[in-house]
Amino acid sequence: MRVNSPEPFAPRPLPAAPAHVVRDDAEAIEIAKRLAVAFAHGASERDREGWLPLDELDAYSQSGLWGITVPKAYGGAEVSYATLAEVIRIIAAADSSIAQITQNHIALVAHIAFDATDAQKRELFGLVLKGYRFGNAFSERDSRNVAAFETRVVEQGDHVVVNGKKFYTTGALLAHIVPIVAVNDEGKVFLVFADRDAPGLTVVNDWTSFGQRVTASGTVLVENVRVPKSRVVRIDAFDNQTAAGPISQIIQSAIDAGIAKGALDETIAFIRSKSRPWIDSGKEQATEDPFVIATIGTIALKLHAAEALLERAGRKIDAALRTPNEETVAEATLTTAESKVLTTEIAVEATNRLFELAGTRSTLAEHNLDRHWRNARVHTLHDPVRWKPFHIGNYVLNGVNPPRHAWS
Repeated sequence: MRVNSPEPFAPRPLPAAPAHVVRDDAEAIEIAKRLAVAFAHGASERDREGWLPLDELDAYSQSGLWGITVPKAYGGAEVSYATLAEVIRIIAAADSSIAQITQNHIALVAHIAFDATDAQKRELFGLVLKGYRFGNAFSERDSRNVAAFETRVVEQGDHVVVNGKKFYTTGALLAHIVPIVAVNDEGKVFLVFADRDAPGLTVVNDWTSFGQRVTASGTVLVENVRVPKSRVVRIDAFDNQTAAGPISQIIQSAIDAGIAKGALDETIAFIRSKSRPWIDSGKEQATEDPFVIATIGTIALKLHAAEALLERAGRKIDAALRTPNEETVAEATLTTAESKVLTTEIAVEATNRLFELAGTRSTLAEHNLDRHWRNARVHTLHDPVRWKPFHIGNYVLNGVNPPRHAWS
């Protein structure tokens, strides 16, 4: 199925059978490694041809990995966020578009844990464990800033009615439920969990970015969509001491780390099999070129540092979930910000250096290696990493805690 159609995209079928329920952290990583092998096959072709990963996404959600952060009290494995980051990193190294489609679903599972009533948790977590995928109708293309929502929700008896237009809706096209962020007349923010086939909900696959091409992050039109009040969750996680922000951010960081790893792996494979040594090196093989060797070593070093900080950020999030207070949430937020700085830098550097090290022939269209740079360049724009050192420095120097929102 190709992307970039101006026509509404029909909803995907509901899961025909319940998803596998992952037992623990070790099984989650084992499943991710197995899926990554399958997802790597065809990743280049999907990017080149614009084919949506329909079968791959079904395999992904049915594997149980979309439910690994569901709390144990509600039947999930409640894995460490260090484990979650590793799972996303592994998938992203194989196909970063597939990894990104997961992002909003995982963040929404966290918001259910933070903000929903017990009855809502039982229903929504139950659906997640059955293999239902949550999409995303969060951002708006033409609003004043990313947090200025113009989509409106109005109460009508036992239901609410929502109207608006969303963009950057990663995951919505292939979701079973599309949570819509909307505000009421008092400016309060809500998550409205609408069925993907709800009347008035239209998803258009008009995503035309040069990177992350098959994330289907296009438009959702919301026209008088009626949803029962039982599916409406008031968002107040950012008004309290919660790890909602760093949870959203660590997934982004893990995707960038995965892009860097995938690019480094392809660089090494290309140098070993196709690249020639430079004439001045006096070497027979490109793998013997001292400058190539040293640069590969530098990239690997930076990647390992980024991966270590990614794991540390996950542990800090775990600590903030166990003992939520101003200090633990600030530490989780700042460590995740540090992680995102390093993963952004190495994703861009590794995907750029690929061509310098592999040589001119690596730019040929037949190899499609530019997809790594395109994916890194686009995904790292999710939120401006230039703000991260400011918040880190303001905390270290002045004791000022970072802001609490989905981009921090």
